[in-house]
Amino acid sequence: MEIEFSIVIIGDEILLGQVSDANTSAIIRALAPVGFRCRQVLTVGDNAADIRSAINTSMELTPLVITTGGLGPTKDDITRGALMEIFGGTLKEDPEVTLNIEQVFSRRGLELNPLTRLQAWVPDTARVLMNRFGTAPGLLFTRRDDTMKQRVICLPGVPSETAGMLPDVVVPTLVEEFHAPSDTRHISYIVAGISESALAQKLDAFEDALPAEAHLAYLPNGGWIHLRLDISGGSDEQAHTLSTALESELGPYLLTHGYHTPAEILINLLRERNYTMGTAESCTGGNIAHAITTVPGSSDVFKGAVVSYANSVKEEILGVDPLTLETLGAVSLPVAKQMAVGALRELDADCAISTTGIAGPSGGTEEKPVGTVWLCISTPQALLTHCLHLRGSRTNIIERTTTEAIIALIRLLQNPSWTF
Repeated sequence: MEIEFSIVIIGDEILLGQVSDANTSAIIRALAPVGFRCRQVLTVGDNAADIRSAINTSMELTPLVITTGGLGPTKDDITRGALMEIFGGTLKEDPEVTLNIEQVFSRRGLELNPLTRLQAWVPDTARVLMNRFGTAPGLLFTRRDDTMKQRVICLPGVPSETAGMLPDVVVPTLVEEFHAPSDTRHISYIVAGISESALAQKLDAFEDALPAEAHLAYLPNGGWIHLRLDISGGSDEQAHTLSTALESELGPYLLTHGYHTPAEILINLLRERNYTMGTAESCTGGNIAHAITTVPGSSDVFKGAVVSYANSVKEEILGVDPLTLETLGAVSLPVAKQMAVGALRELDADCAISTTGIAGPSGGTEEKPVGTVWLCISTPQALLTHCLHLRGSRTNIIERTTTEAIIALIRLLQNPSWTF
């Protein structure tokens, strides 16, 4: 049986739109395979009363609450105090946390300041969850009432710290606390080339025929979809039968099995084939290279990037023909192709992606409106060019181009005759 939990995201910067919430999806993905299901997500600012209210409300709904944010050394980091008003206790110094803080600062070559040292003072009503990725420790509070044993886990707001703590600290702690091996199977697929609504329509009959203990979850990610088949109980044979039938329904839209981002899928494919790759980016400004190099181990296959924003860089480094630029413009098929060929040559890579387009909000024309982007995808077996016509903000166009380009290279590696 799945255990429900709530998430409370804390921080004025989230509510003001200055920072995107990256922690919610990371927490849900980490906990789902061990039998935890998110019931609700609340976002509050750096206000003690609001934090207490959100946590108390969540504790009434679910036996587990996970908070992120408000655990650092600054005055707006007040989660610890808010939790002490709920669970009581006094502060005491934890020597292991003090040592960890000193080691973090030593590794970074920084002088330790008194405010940061205060993070080693933790409530004696909480269990410390060590944060080896930063200075603010995680905390586990527990309370038993007449109906249930309630737990609140407080994690830092920095996404890299939360992501680092989840597999090695949080998940093992929760499995231990809840004795939570789950009888629910989660079978994941990555789907691309179809919208969420179109996919739901395509799978309508399949969903109607599912047994009561099974259902589909659609998790769109902007250009691709994480589709998950959840089966509560049942046999291995039933799971295999349903999974095989679903794969057949997905057909060419299935990118891979299991949960992997497109960048992870691409790196695995390149590694399997012993290929390297590079990028030549104009309108994406290095964003494709960034997406790839955020994946651990990408250095095995990624050679580098040429961010050829100016035409002079396209000419002098990538070897794009000046006459082509003059007559057809930078946003054109021949330029995208020459950029990719130049990247292969200059980076000594087996595969390449090039992008040249108009991300906006200005710069568009009637012939080439904002959102016009030419891609060129090259592998040892094939070279493919394609024009995208995208809508949205500058950021959306850059992100969507990045996703489309990475998925296109995946498709071409999987099938050299593939086309858009």
